[in-house]
Amino acid sequence: MSRVLVIGYGNPSRRDDGVGHYVAEEIQERAVGNISTLTVFQLGPELTETVKDYDLVVFVDAQVGQSAEGLSVIPVEAAYRPSAFTHVMSPASLLALTKALYKKEPEALIVAVPGYDFDFGMGLCDETTKWAEAAIERILELSRERE
Repeated sequence: MSRVLVIGYGNPSRRDDGVGHYVAEEIQERAVGNISTLTVFQLGPELTETVKDYDLVVFVDAQVGQSAEGLSVIPVEAAYRPSAFTHVMSPASLLALTKALYKKEPEALIVAVPGYDFDFGMGLCDETTKWAEAAIERILELSRERE
């Protein structure tokens, strides 16, 4: 049985930017035995120690702007991308660091959920909630495929 980690990230105090947290928390309630979840505001190098122990890592975040036309599931390859900020990383950079430090490279996907309202406040708009439910079902399906 493959071990699956779902990392929901973003800022729940900015409405739809909290969709990653929402998805991870809902999956935790509905999950089967091979799924673990984690919620963070941003991806940082300290996550490598956790990521190395999983076969599949699913990153869940809000998709912003014109491209927010539907749920996207995107494969992620380990690739370091330089940044001026050492405490914020892309999923690809996090995987590259995990590979460099631990010689482990789990399969990884980004599940990008459309977001429409990024104003200050709590809770998701109705449209983002609809897409979040689709994301939850897709991630649970991916997990079942790996049992």
